Amino acid sequence: MKRLTALLCGCLLSAQALAADKVELLLDWFINPDHGPLIIAQQNGYFAEQGLEVSLVEPADPSMPPKLVAAGKADMAVSYQPQLHLQVDQGLPLVRVGTLVATPLNSLVVLEDGPIKSIADLKGKKVGFSVSGFEDALLRAMLGQHGLTLEDIELINVNWSLSPSVISGQADAVIGAFRNFELNQMDIEGHPGRAFFVEEEGVPAYDELILVVNQSVRNDDRWGRFMTALEQATQYIINHPDAAWDAFVSYKPDELDTELNRRAWRDTLTRFALRPAALDQGRYERFGAFMQAQGLTESNPAVDTYAISP
Repeated sequence: MKRLTALLCGCLLSAQALAADKVELLLDWFINPDHGPLIIAQQNGYFAEQGLEVSLVEPADPSMPPKLVAAGKADMAVSYQPQLHLQVDQGLPLVRVGTLVATPLNSLVVLEDGPIKSIADLKGKKVGFSVSGFEDALLRAMLGQHGLTLEDIELINVNWSLSPSVISGQADAVIGAFRNFELNQMDIEGHPGRAFFVEEEGVPAYDELILVVNQSVRNDDRWGRFMTALEQATQYIINHPDAAWDAFVSYKPDELDTELNRRAWRDTLTRFALRPAALDQGRYERFGAFMQAQGLTESNPAVDTYAISP
């Protein structure tokens, strides 16, 4: 009888495993605290409880995940709201189905004890950037709040060497620095920084990290279940931050358990979307209008054509 019971249980578990719907999720970068709810949902079994078998894939090229989803080569990708507006304008068949980080992380960073005390002090200074286009638009809007234009500064491409270029003096400021990482990295290296937050300097608030799928599967029921698991994971993180940190680093202990990640984890907790599936249409409309006004997109289409709440 015991053997029969064990056999039946084993068959049931095997059937459940076979029945699980697979989701291949391409991340935007190597795993870090920004992905906290995804890792907790995986480690705590919340995806499995929703009948999902989720594989988290770190990209070789961070620019490719949304393009691969648009091409039908992957199920879902972690992306950015600004990038979504750009790619939809370019004709990519993408749709937002959830939010991971619900506030901007992008910021303009300077040395805390340096000469830049306000954005107005950037006149005649060097500002480093990594990606032209959107970061130029952010900077243009921020400078405009202080009577300056892009002509009043010298833009230099520092690739991805953001905080090092400020610390070394190569740049007086950098745009595109994630406030939860760059500030902590600078502090760890003994050169504290100060951040000017884009949403306080003339840029409409937006979702930093979002989840996108192909338009052809926008109504797939996997996305609703995925967001249910993500919301459960976020609630766990908020209620049990220390235990959640332990679960997070257990995913890749040798890589994730660092001082920088520990500090970034603390600074990212309050930025995770408490309702990942929820969609603020007005917010997307306002940011779409900003992108159009900055000349980055040709139009500002109806939100429901590129963003849904599953």
